[in-house]
Amino acid sequence: MKNSFDVVIVGARIAGSALAWELGSVGYNVLLLDRVHFPSDVLSTHNFFNNSVAMLREMGVLDRLLATGTPTYRRAYIRMEDTVIDGAFPEISGETECLCIRRTHLDRILFEHTSAHPNVTALEGFRAMGLLWDGDTVIGVEGVGKDGETAAFYAKLVVGADGRRSQVRQWAGSLRKRAVPTDFASYVGYFEGFRQEGERCTEFYKMGEQLAIVFPTSDELHVVGLMFPLAWKARLDKFAREAEACFRETIEAGLAATSFPRRLRDAKLVGPIKGLHGYDNDWYEEMGRGWALTGDALAFKDPAVGQGQHDALYGARVLTKVLASHDSWEGQWGTMANEYAGELEHKMLSRFYMACHYTKNVPLSPEQTAVNRLIGSVPEATRAFLGIYNHAYEPHELESIVSDILQR
Repeated sequence: MKNSFDVVIVGARIAGSALAWELGSVGYNVLLLDRVHFPSDVLSTHNFFNNSVAMLREMGVLDRLLATGTPTYRRAYIRMEDTVIDGAFPEISGETECLCIRRTHLDRILFEHTSAHPNVTALEGFRAMGLLWDGDTVIGVEGVGKDGETAAFYAKLVVGADGRRSQVRQWAGSLRKRAVPTDFASYVGYFEGFRQEGERCTEFYKMGEQLAIVFPTSDELHVVGLMFPLAWKARLDKFAREAEACFRETIEAGLAATSFPRRLRDAKLVGPIKGLHGYDNDWYEEMGRGWALTGDALAFKDPAVGQGQHDALYGARVLTKVLASHDSWEGQWGTMANEYAGELEHKMLSRFYMACHYTKNVPLSPEQTAVNRLIGSVPEATRAFLGIYNHAYEPHELESIVSDILQR
């Protein structure tokens, strides 16, 4: 059948393009759909720690991403109240450098790279309108193309890679397994002429009830994220009227004890400030009969932990491995769903709970502050702390290192 594929993927950004590439590389016939045309920007964290950079290299797309001139970095400067943790992310899979590349470059290059795969058919400007069913099993997707014509595509599996407000998830009836609402509003701006101190790095601040994060990114810019409590209603109202002024005022007031406000004063905002007023950290049912989810459609996490890109790439590999391990999918949906869920939880769930911790507006306890000071003062502990973010270390390994240091 002309419109029949092994897998149809709805959503062609990181999660969808990575999955199409992985599936195509093991021989599946894949249709990749997206309602937009690339390049296309989207509000998101777009940082890859070096473990994810390794996966981009293995996909064969890293050189094209680096050719955009986006700088890499290997250092993190973290300040939580009066405690500083400053160090390099540990090497992993032979990679030392991290990459924060703007979505206008990233999504276009990934889409083009995947579209060139001989086993992948890619369509831009196709708006999915619903799933096709045979009883209780999904057998395809229907929608409207860029020419306004309706079309139906059939597949053994339809995957929702269509983001945190996934329609595929809704149509499939996926149940939400975990949910923790955030206490914060989040705003993001791109700045020209921002100067960092010392070696290029990512900066993270938790000062009082505010969080701020900085990444060096594409086009000689830095992306600056700001989070403050949703309970600050007057601040939210002012952001709606004077976004840039309020962004700068909030950082000036909340981070006055650091050099960050001074350095931001000298930087010029490029483009508008964009915001997200509250969100849930959630995790949905991963797979059902004829359907599956990946990326933010499956699990959306507070951007402060920077795990979204990793999970999109890793999830693509896991789903591909699960599918390829079964010669026939018919009658195996329950088994495959358990395998897929189990591997994702083993790798991703601890960081999901980290995000749930960051997303709540809870002051640092004296005990946590003491632990942070120890981590910042002992290189072994600093390395393990940063290694949690790039999966070089697990949280329990950091706890063990801290315990050993305290007993010395």
